[in-house]
Amino acid sequence: MILVGLTGGIATGKSTVAGMFKRCGATVIDADALAREVVQPGKPAWREIVSTFGKAVLNLDHTLNRQTLGVMVFGHPAKLRQLERIIHPRVAREQARRTRQAARIDPHTIVIYDVPLLFEAGINTRVNTTIVVTADRETQIARLKERNGLSRTEALRRIKSQMPLAEKRRRADYVLDGTLPLPQLKKRVQSLYRSLRISA
Repeated sequence: MILVGLTGGIATGKSTVAGMFKRCGATVIDADALAREVVQPGKPAWREIVSTFGKAVLNLDHTLNRQTLGVMVFGHPAKLRQLERIIHPRVAREQARRTRQAARIDPHTIVIYDVPLLFEAGINTRVNTTIVVTADRETQIARLKERNGLSRTEALRRIKSQMPLAEKRRRADYVLDGTLPLPQLKKRVQSLYRSLRISA
C-alpha cells in the first residue's frame, strides 16, 4: 500500500485530480470532509469547540456556523491554534483508520489523501510520497472569480494566505499542471497512477 499526500493551491484543480485518481481505482480520503465529520453535533470535537468558543458558533440546528467560527479565529493565531488542536488530531486518527481499512481490503491499494495543508501541518512526514497540483496565478484568480464570485482583490488575498505554490512545488515528489486540458491531465494522472501501482 502507498499513502500519497495530494495538495495544491486554492483553485489549482486539486479536487479534479483527486476525482481522476478515484476513477483509476485509488482510494481517496478527503481531509476537508473528515474535518466536517468530526465536528458533527454531539461529537467530542463539537463539544470541545462549543465549550471553548461559546454557543455563538452554533446554527439553530446546532451544527457549527463555520463562517462565525472562521471570523472568530481568522487573524487570531492563538485561537486558530486552539481550534486546530481540537480538530487536527481527530482528523489524523480518522484518516489513519480509513487507510488501514483500505489496506485490509486491498494490500496493494493506492490511498490518495487530499489535504490542503499537507506541508503546513507537517502531514507530508506521514505519507510515502507527495503530489502538488499547480496553476498560474491568473488562472487561480479567474477560477475563484467564476466559482466563488470573489473580486480580484479577495481572490488574491485568499491565494496569498496560503504557502506559495513555488515552495510546494519545490517540496513535492510529483507536480501536475492543473491548467492542462482535461484529456491531457487525465493521461498524466493515469500514467502516474500506473507508476505508483508498480512501486506498491
